[in-house]
Amino acid sequence: MSEIPATPRPNSASRRQRWVGLLLLAVVIALIWWFWPSKPEPQRGGRWGDGGPVPVRVATVSQDDFPVELKALGTVTAYNTVNVRPRVDGELVKLLFEDGQQVEAGDLLALIDPRPYEVALQQALGVQQENQAQLQNAEIDLARYRGLFAEDSIAKQTLDTQQALVNQYRGTLKSNQAAVAEARLNLDFTQVRAPIGGRLGLRQVDVGNLVSSADALPLVVITQTLPISVLFTLPEAELPAVLQQVRAGHKLLVEAWDRRDRLKLAEGQLDSLDNLIDTATGTVKLKARFANAEQLLFPNQFVNVRLRVQTRANAVLIPAAALQFGARGTFVYVVDGKDKVQVRPIVAGPSDGELTLVEAGVEVGERLVLEGTDRLRDGSQVEVLGEGQAPARVQTEAEAQKDA
Repeated sequence: MSEIPATPRPNSASRRQRWVGLLLLAVVIALIWWFWPSKPEPQRGGRWGDGGPVPVRVATVSQDDFPVELKALGTVTAYNTVNVRPRVDGELVKLLFEDGQQVEAGDLLALIDPRPYEVALQQALGVQQENQAQLQNAEIDLARYRGLFAEDSIAKQTLDTQQALVNQYRGTLKSNQAAVAEARLNLDFTQVRAPIGGRLGLRQVDVGNLVSSADALPLVVITQTLPISVLFTLPEAELPAVLQQVRAGHKLLVEAWDRRDRLKLAEGQLDSLDNLIDTATGTVKLKARFANAEQLLFPNQFVNVRLRVQTRANAVLIPAAALQFGARGTFVYVVDGKDKVQVRPIVAGPSDGELTLVEAGVEVGERLVLEGTDRLRDGSQVEVLGEGQAPARVQTEAEAQKDA
């Protein structure tokens, strides 16, 4: 009986070659489909696929005064903060202020029961009056002894003893006067007055409580908000520009903006700089002073700070969006009179995020591509769809009313 030969099974190497071949075939088909020429979509003024103009928006190079500003994050800090505490012990009988009230230095804030201190003053006055009478009597006796001593009727020792007694009463009287002054001072301290002018916080103690100078909680906290300061830091690399202006005697303008950097809260001046650089962060602390007439700055508030180092007059300005960056540096796309673009290298200066100062490379009045730069090359034909608007400067409410 003859055996039927078995069909040979393909080995793993042949199966792998088959799959690789199928994969390569699929890749070739996908590439052919991707690069197969297709009819481009028509665009205004021509076709992108056949060398037609590229639609863009442009902006014109302008000239204006440009403030060179350094930006930082700052914290509003009160110039003075006082915890109002009682100077004497006793029952709190009156509170004469409202939470959040604006007060002046010397305003009456609270009253502590004065009766024990009135009694103490009366006692001190009584002792003083008694010692005054004793001194007066001793002085009369001293005058009499001096007359008798002149007549050689008494011994010198008797006169000296009386003189010592008069001096003793005079010393006692001075102690009595100090005790009276202390009693009057304690009585005055029962009237708690504002030591500084400022804004009151929330009261911490209610009427009827016994208060003491050793209490942990103050009666109320006063913060001086007129004027007020803002503390901020700058990198040490930006410090020379600030020092140059400060040492020249210039008053540097400082602006405080809200957290979103959209509303200007107040304008002030640079007040002082710290005397050392923080080695851990490489920054230096600065303090700005604000009049805060509108009281938009609040202690411990976080604000965006803009320190104006100088103002460049008649500077050449372009929108920051027109600035391009490439392997050969900073450049812009300039649109000529025939609506063709030219790649123009420029030297960019300071920027405020919306406008950029240009040191060299463009002239006032030239048109720059603002939108649509992703399809442009040097010499590309463009179709100007419109001109971009220069960023509007955010104004405070007071400035808007003034301009109106």
